[in-house]
Amino acid sequence: MKLTVKRAELGSKLAVVSRAVSTRAATQAHSGILVNADESGLALSATDGEMSLRTRLDTAVQDPGVALLPGRLLADLARSLGGEDVELESREAERDVEIRSDGSRFHLRTLPAEDFPRIPEPDAEPLKIPAPALAATVELVATAASQDDMRPVLTGVLVTASGEEMTMVATDSYRLAVKRTALERAIGGELEANIPARALRELGRVVAAEEVEDVAVSLLPNQAVFEAGAILLSTRLIDGQFPNFRQLLPESYEHDVRLPRGELLEVTRRISQLAQRNAPLRLSFSSGELKVSASTPEVGDAEETIPAAFEGESLEIGFNPEFLKEGIESVEGDEVLLRLISPLRPGLLQPVSDDDFRYLVMPIRLNV
Repeated sequence: MKLTVKRAELGSKLAVVSRAVSTRAATQAHSGILVNADESGLALSATDGEMSLRTRLDTAVQDPGVALLPGRLLADLARSLGGEDVELESREAERDVEIRSDGSRFHLRTLPAEDFPRIPEPDAEPLKIPAPALAATVELVATAASQDDMRPVLTGVLVTASGEEMTMVATDSYRLAVKRTALERAIGGELEANIPARALRELGRVVAAEEVEDVAVSLLPNQAVFEAGAILLSTRLIDGQFPNFRQLLPESYEHDVRLPRGELLEVTRRISQLAQRNAPLRLSFSSGELKVSASTPEVGDAEETIPAAFEGESLEIGFNPEFLKEGIESVEGDEVLLRLISPLRPGLLQPVSDDDFRYLVMPIRLNV
């Protein structure tokens, strides 16, 4: 293998694929980046066994070849080089690859390339979802997915799409985020899959960087493949029955309170600083006002009052501060609608104008 490539482009592409390099690899192949040079250019690939990333660079290749190199080291090295061009040349006798740039010379020992797993290829006729809508929906929903591997079905985002509509749902059993998105055009088929939230977040980053119009989606047995510009992302699908989110959403609420989103978010951020050691954030509603408070023994307490169009008997409810903050952040618009039933029933955050986005959060039982 022998080729020359622009340093800036190599560094940016390695930064993308290195996100699929495993930091605790069970096999050496999962800790490496596969460098594959052929007549069509240079391909870079990485996988941690569950998510894979591949991208291509258009560059002149003098001698085709394949090498598997330590992934994190290769990405860091490319970022540190000072020259405009980078030369890569494999040395079979030494079992390494020589990297040259602006007087610098490095030798990286190769890993067994034959151990690198095959990355799934997309369908010939994939579904196509408008990229901006996909990225925006992921951003709103994926934060509610669980990070607990003991319940793997909740670590994903349920994605359904058909015609000109797409819905994403995520829950960690303490909160639930649902976003229905109208698409500019039909996707060309039907889609339903529980996709790991981590993979969808990486896809969102890819879409933003590539600035593509559409993301091509292929559903394979146990795998989903996404193609965005020059980048291919594949991920395993999550088995198991995703919760019926419609049954989790209450049919009616006792109180609908419209609140200024920006002010509520700032107050929540401020007061949450005193909600430490799993202390709840308290929302106390009375006629015409909302008091937000928090107290942590041996640390201190805080409270702040803002106007609120609340009527009826006083109501006090507690929430996880981080969950509430993320819910407010996810609601678009100048106002947020907070819908409540009782101190022991979940509260719902949504935009005032529509219910295309809903964020349900379970309360924390308060000690008087």
